[in-house]
Amino acid sequence: MKPLEKFLKKQTSQLAGRAVAGGPGGGPGCCGGPGGGGGPGGGGGPAGGPRPLQRRQSVSRLLLPAFLREPPTEPGLEPPAEEEGGEPIGVSEELGSGGPCWLQLEEVPGPGPLGCGVPLRSPSSYSSDELSPGEPLASPPWAPLGAPERPEHLLNRVLERLAGGTTRDSSASDVLLDDIVLTHSLFLPTEKFLQELHQVSFVQSRNVEGPEGLGRKQACLALLLHFLDTYQGLLQEEEGAGHIIKELYLLIMKDDSLYQDLREDTLRLHQLVETVELKIPEESQPPSKQVKPLFRHFRRIDSCLQTRVAFRGSDEIFCRVYMPDHSYVTIRSRLSASVQDILGSVTEKLQYSEEPAEREDALILVAVASSGEKVLLQPTEDCVFTTLGINSHLFACTRDSYEALVPLPEEIQVSPGDTEIHRVEPEDVANHLTAFHWELFRCVHELEFVDYVFHGERGRRETANLELLLQRCSEVTHWVATEVLLCEAPGKRVQLLKKFIKIAAICKQNQDLLSFYAVVMGLDNAAVSRLRLTWEKLPGKFKNLFRKFETLTDPCRNHKSYREVISKMKPPLIPFVPLILKDLTFLHEGSKTLVDGLVNIEKLHSVAEKVRTIRKYRSRPLCLDMEASPHHLQTKAYVRQFQVIDNQNHLFELSYKLEANSQ
Repeated sequence: MKPLEKFLKKQTSQLAGRAVAGGPGGGPGCCGGPGGGGGPGGGGGPAGGPRPLQRRQSVSRLLLPAFLREPPTEPGLEPPAEEEGGEPIGVSEELGSGGPCWLQLEEVPGPGPLGCGVPLRSPSSYSSDELSPGEPLASPPWAPLGAPERPEHLLNRVLERLAGGTTRDSSASDVLLDDIVLTHSLFLPTEKFLQELHQVSFVQSRNVEGPEGLGRKQACLALLLHFLDTYQGLLQEEEGAGHIIKELYLLIMKDDSLYQDLREDTLRLHQLVETVELKIPEESQPPSKQVKPLFRHFRRIDSCLQTRVAFRGSDEIFCRVYMPDHSYVTIRSRLSASVQDILGSVTEKLQYSEEPAEREDALILVAVASSGEKVLLQPTEDCVFTTLGINSHLFACTRDSYEALVPLPEEIQVSPGDTEIHRVEPEDVANHLTAFHWELFRCVHELEFVDYVFHGERGRRETANLELLLQRCSEVTHWVATEVLLCEAPGKRVQLLKKFIKIAAICKQNQDLLSFYAVVMGLDNAAVSRLRLTWEKLPGKFKNLFRKFETLTDPCRNHKSYREVISKMKPPLIPFVPLILKDLTFLHEGSKTLVDGLVNIEKLHSVAEKVRTIRKYRSRPLCLDMEASPHHLQTKAYVRQFQVIDNQNHLFELSYKLEANSQ
C-alpha cells in the first residue's frame, strides 16, 4: 500500500472511531493536531509470500472510500457530540461556519426526474461555484432527451438533439456535447463510440434527404470536432480509433459542399486530424520517439531541470531492474509495457535461454518497498513503472529466491549536519514547489481522472501522469517528515518547523493547495507530531497559524472548510487532487452507470461537471514572480528531486532518538 493511501486510511479510522485530542499545537480535536498520529505510513515487514498486486483498484476502491467522511448510520442522524463542540481554535474569518454537510447517496422513491431509478444526491460532486454543498443541481441539458436509452441508442438521441431546433452555439447544446464526449467511455469504449458515430451519422444519414439529413451531418461534424479537441494526444494510443477517425474525416471532406457555412469547422477538423498524428497518407512514418526518464529513477540534474511534459503509454523510458544481490540491469521499455515484456527484456540482458515459462528458474518480477514489503507482479499487468512507491524498486528473481529479497539500503545516509533546506529561503522553496506541481498538474489530461476511477468498466487507458502527480504528493509529505527528523539540533529543528509553516502559508497564497496539503500532512506525521519538546518551543503565532492550517485540511463534514475556501479562489490553482478522485469514486460507487440496461444520464452529467472543474482550474496560465539568483538552479534541482525516507518504522526510530520520552 502506498504511503499516501496509508495516511488517508489512518486519518479516516481516527475520525470514524473516536475524537482525537489536539497535539502539541493544540489543533482541532475532531481531526487530530500534530499529536493526532496517523502520519504517512510505509512500514510493515516482508509479506508471507507472493501475492498479486491490485493495481489502482487499491486506490480507487480502498483508499478513496476510506478517505471519505463517514455519514450517520441512520438518515437524519446528527453528527457525534464530540464533533459538534465549540468552533475549533484558530479558524480564520474566511472559513466561516455552517451546519454539517454529510455526503449521502439517498434513495429517492420513484423513477426520478430522468427515469433512471437511482438519482444521485452527492453534494460534493457539484462543481459550479454558485452551488453551496447540498444545494440541488439545476436541471441538466439531458432532460430534453426524455427517458434514458440503451448505450447503443444514446448517441443517436444526442445527435438528434444537436441537429434539432437548438443551435450549436447554445449553452445547453455545448454542455450536452461536452458531457457525451467526456463520459462516453463509461458505457461505450472509444472505438465502439466512434463506430456508432460513423454508422448513425453518415451511413444512416444518406437515406435522409433535405434539412434533416444535413443537420445530422453537421451535428456529426460538431461532435467529431469536440471529440478530437478533447482527446488529442490520447488518440495516438488507440490505433483502431485512429482508423475510424480517418474514415469519418474522408467522408466529411467528400461532402465538403454540404458544409459551405461551416468552412472554419472543416478547416479546424483538418488541423486537429494532423495534430493527433492521424494523417491520411498511410506511407508517412511516425517521428522517432525520444526516451524520457522518469524522475526518481535517475537523479540527473539536467533531466530534472527540464520542463515536464506529458507521458503517453507508447513513450520509451529507461528503468533499472535489480537482482537479489542488488546488482541491476538497465532496460529500455515502453511506459505501458506489461510485466511479461519487462521480464523478456531483462532475460535478454541476462542472456537467459528462451525456454518455456514453466521452468523452475523462470524469472518473476517483484516490487519491493523500502519497508521490506513485497508484491509479486502478474505477467499480464502493465504500466507498472508509475505504480511503484517513492523508494520502491523492481526486482527480477526466481521463485526460490523470492523470500530472500531485501530492499536496497536507505538512499539517505543519516549523518549530522545541515541539509539544503536550511540554506534556502521559504519563499524560494514554496515558489519552486508551486511551479513544479503546476507543470505536473498541466500534464494530467482531464480524462485521466475518469479513467483512473472508472477503468473497471471499460478497456482502460494509461493514467501515468495522474499517478506521478499522486506520487509527488506523497513524496512532499515524506520530505517534510524526513527533513525534520534528520535535524538533530533542537534549536534548528524549531526553526525548521517555522520554515515549513511559512512554506505552507506561501503555497496557500500561491493557490497551490496540493503542496499546502502535503506540507501540513508531513508536519502531522506521527513521528514528527510526537516531538512534544520541539513543538512547545514553537512561537505562539506559528502555533496559531498551524491550527488554522489544520482546520483548513480538516476532513470533518466532508472537507467543508477546504471546499468553502477553494470555491472562492479563481484560476489558476492547483487543487488537492486526491479529493477530486474521492468525489469521482463516490459518484461511481454511489449509483449504477447502467440501470436495467439503460444509461444513467444523470450520473454522466455529474461526472462531467466534476471534470469541468479541473478544466476551470487550469483555464489561466500560472505566473510566479521568481527572481533569478545565484542559487536559483540549485534550489530548483533540490525541490524537483527530493531524497526522502518513506519507511515509517525508520522515521519513528529517528524520532525516538531525538526525543525518547515524548508522548
